Amino acid sequence: MKFSTYNNNGESFYGANTDAGMIALSPHFPQWPTMRNVIEADGLAKLATKSNELSVTHTDYTLEIPIPNPEKIICVGVNFPDRNAEYKDGTEAPPNMSLFPRFPRSFTGHNQSLVRPPESEKLDYEGEIAVVIGKAGRRIKQADAYDHIAALSLCNEGTIRDWVRHAKFNVTQGKNWDNSGAIGPWLVPFSGAEQLDDIHLTTHVNGELRQDDRTSRMLFPIRRQIEYISTFTTLVPGDIIITGTPTGAGARFDPPKFLKPGDEITVTADGIGSLVNTVKDET
Repeated sequence: MKFSTYNNNGESFYGANTDAGMIALSPHFPQWPTMRNVIEADGLAKLATKSNELSVTHTDYTLEIPIPNPEKIICVGVNFPDRNAEYKDGTEAPPNMSLFPRFPRSFTGHNQSLVRPPESEKLDYEGEIAVVIGKAGRRIKQADAYDHIAALSLCNEGTIRDWVRHAKFNVTQGKNWDNSGAIGPWLVPFSGAEQLDDIHLTTHVNGELRQDDRTSRMLFPIRRQIEYISTFTTLVPGDIIITGTPTGAGARFDPPKFLKPGDEITVTADGIGSLVNTVKDET
């Protein structure tokens, strides 16, 4: 079962995503106004049960990011061996992971356009797996980390490359342009390690394979991410961890292959699906 947040004629819904269209579920659960409330209430199983009783409600809709207004979106940087090797400083993998925040409005939904701003033509792609927290926790042990995951999704963690170099250490300003990235198309409920420990992740641009790796090769596995992040901040239901991208982003080509209007980017992972976006200039 796959669950999406979507818009129909200016009204926001959440529901079950099917090949025939969306089954609206939010009208049947007024106590849970948004998908974030569903996650907080551990309600995905109830949504699945209800969806089996209903037929398709909407065939004309626009997908939004699956969790509206999460408290935190935390991204993990430089998390694959080949990605670390891109930084030609002769160092092995660091002992701790690089982290940075992203704001919800920096993301759009599936089948929407990433927006290239007039301030820079260096819009880049980064295909990643997104983990949605379902149970709150602080100082979570790795052995317990998966008990805190509610669902999985995909992310194109779009980046304005020259703006990540504006300061000596941080990358936040290059990572948070409005609608520069995407999350979606849906949430896949998480039930076991086989959904995360060794799955294939790829990114294609206009049909060309650019990124290709497996989660088993992460420098900081997702269990470790949850342990480390929850050491300094309480993870709460609806929080999203963007878990890291493989090598192959456009900035690393010679010459660089930055995104331009009309390009189509497809991020795909085993068991989750595909997130597809185009590109347009800001108007």
